[in-house]
Order: sequence, then C-alpha cells, then structure tokens
Amino acid sequence: MIKPPVQASSNRRKLLKGAGALAGMASLGMPALSFAQNKPIRVGMPTILSGRVAMLGMASTYAAKMEVEKFNAAGGLNGRKIELVIRDSKGQPQEASRVARELVTADGCEMIYDAEASSGSFAVHEVARDLGVLVIHTCSETSSLTADPKLRVATAFRCARQGIHDAVVGGAYAAQVAKEKGLKRWMTVSPDYAYGRDTTAEFIEYLKYFNKDIEVIGEVWPKLFQPDYSESITRLVQGRPQAIYSCVWGGDLTSFIDQANIYALFKDRQFFAVNMADYAVLTAVKSVPENLHSGNRYLKSFPNTPANTNWSNEYFAKNKELPLNWSWQNAAGIQFLTAAMKKANSSDSKKVAEALRGLTIDSPFGANGKLTMRAEDNTVVDYAVGWGTLDNKEPFMSKPNPGNWKQIAELELEWKKRKGWA
Repeated sequence: MIKPPVQASSNRRKLLKGAGALAGMASLGMPALSFAQNKPIRVGMPTILSGRVAMLGMASTYAAKMEVEKFNAAGGLNGRKIELVIRDSKGQPQEASRVARELVTADGCEMIYDAEASSGSFAVHEVARDLGVLVIHTCSETSSLTADPKLRVATAFRCARQGIHDAVVGGAYAAQVAKEKGLKRWMTVSPDYAYGRDTTAEFIEYLKYFNKDIEVIGEVWPKLFQPDYSESITRLVQGRPQAIYSCVWGGDLTSFIDQANIYALFKDRQFFAVNMADYAVLTAVKSVPENLHSGNRYLKSFPNTPANTNWSNEYFAKNKELPLNWSWQNAAGIQFLTAAMKKANSSDSKKVAEALRGLTIDSPFGANGKLTMRAEDNTVVDYAVGWGTLDNKEPFMSKPNPGNWKQIAELELEWKKRKGWA
C-alpha cells in the first residue's frame, strides 16, 4: 500500500477536522460563519482618566458607554457589538500618541475614538494619518484641527464644538453687552496652549467685529493645569479692565473663580467665561459671582426640549453624575459612528468615513433636533450654541441667547478665506 505524502496527509486531517467542526456547528443550529459575524468591533478610546482634568475622561467614557450599550442592545451591526477599549493618556500628548498607536497595532482596534483635550488630539490625529484608520475627535475644540486643509485627514472627524463657532456667537453677544454697559477696556486670561491662544484670538476678533470701540489693554497666559492663579489675578486687578474674557476650563476654571473671588476681581466688572455654563464648574464653584456671562457647555435646559431633558435624566440615573459638555459630545460621536456603520453596513474605516461625511442624524443636542457632520471639513455643525448671564441655581442660564447658524457659517467662511483655508 502506497502511503500518501506527509504534507497531503496533514492537509487531509486539517480538512476533516474543519469539516467536523462545521458539522458540529450545524448540528447545534449555528451558522458556519457565526464566529466571524459575532466578532466584536473593537474601538480604541484614548482619554484623560487621571490628574486634575480626569473629569474630562470620566464624562466622556460615561456618555460613550451609555450610547454603545444602546447600540449593542439593539443588535449591533448585523450581530456584531462594539467593544470600547479605554486607555488613560494622563493628559500627556506623547502618551496619547503612544496609547492610540498601541490600541490599533497591539489591541486590535479597528478605529480610534479620541476623547483627548486639544493638546493630545493633534498627536492622535497624526497616528490616524499614519495608520489610515478612522478617528473621531470628541473633545478638542481648537479650530485648526479640522479647519486647516494642511492638517486634514480623510478618515478624521470632529464631533465637538469648535472655537470659531463659539467666537462668533460669543463675540456678538459680548459686543451687545459692551454697548449697553459701556465696556471699552478689556483684558483676557486663558491657558497658554493651542486651544487657549486660538480661541481667545477668535473671540476678540469677533468682539471687535461687532463693536468697533473695544480696546484690549492686556493679555494674561497662565500655564495649563496651573494650581495657583494669584499672579494672573493680580495682573488683571492692576490692569483695571471693565471686562475680562477667559477660556480657562474644567478644574482650572473652578480654582480660578474661587481664587479670584478672594481678590474681588469680579467687583464692578463683567466677566465672560466661555466654559462656565457646565455642571462640573457650576456645582463646584463656592460662589458664582454676579456679572458673569458664559457660553453654554451643557445644560439640560438648553436646548429646552423633551429630548434633551430626557437624555440628561437618563445620564444622571445611570451614572449618578450630571452630564458635562464632554458628555454630550461623546454621546453624539457614538450616535454618528453607529449611524455611519449601519449606513455603510461595515466597520471598515474608509467605508465608515465615506458614510460619515455629510451625514445628518436626529439628536437631542441639535439646535433644531438634528446634527450634521459637515462634508467639506469633517466637523459637526448645527449643535445648540448660545450665551447668556448666569444665575446661582437651575436653570443657571434663564435667558440664553441662541446662536444663528446661518450667521456662524457665513462669518466662518470669511474667516477661513482670510487665513487661506477656503
């Protein structure tokens, strides 16, 4: 008897073994491809979970998990469920870059869900460019991330408010208050990094655009995550401005407000803090001063709709914490991601990116109940944005002045043209 070659015999055993496995699956009523079909869609989520701004990462992960659970409970993508793989970047850009890369190359993640502050998002952005995977930025508000054509990546999107949008709305609002109260002498105090520098410059540009009488007499640039603001506050007091603008945020803003109250910084002057109207700050500040104005970050009363109120109540019931600005942005990001995957019927980065571009979804965070991922620059628009005077109790901003998205788009386009970006 002639024995078959060893390789042929080995292949035959593998074939028979595989056939047996398939037969066994069939006998159990399981489709042959069920394992492949049910393989989870791993999504890597670098964020900040330690240090002074850990609230950013916690709020982001709470919201993302909540929306992922809804998607998975509804059957996922043809039975495939999303698995969030969350890593702490510690708020360090180099660590955000390393973590994002390892999530794809070592942890098998198919896409990146970037819940980093602007300092880390630019690093994650370059990882996505290098690896060619989908990335959705959910916290970075620095306008250039998506506005500058030289920085754009075909598979990179932003589902977060943008500095230029807030600047147009805030500049128009503050200019009107300045006219009514005769506020001509202004100073600024903002964190010394990309978001702080860019957002402050954009606000002042539109403040002067809407009110030609404005004079900026001084700028103060504390370091990001600086614990002691006494030097900055002293410089502001000595400058004797009639009004101050700031885009200090999170725990830094809480510390700044409490320390500034000691120095009576807010006495007889108006303070415009774009990041103040967020529950983390409002509930942590010992005393919300008078004459304080803010852009909305997240308030359950703005937009004042049942959908927004219900989402806020659901978030609190699940997490035992009030939602923040990062919460709505990360919830909306998952809503966009899952809608795009269903539209593409795929988790492939390029196919999902194509489905995302120009996509409009129903959302409780939209100015008119909808959000759109604008096709020309892969950034979210039509979200609820407004400014107003703050109160010490709910609803905190009783008379918000909503932004006009037609005006925002027109002035944003002019701004891009001046910078050579359109």
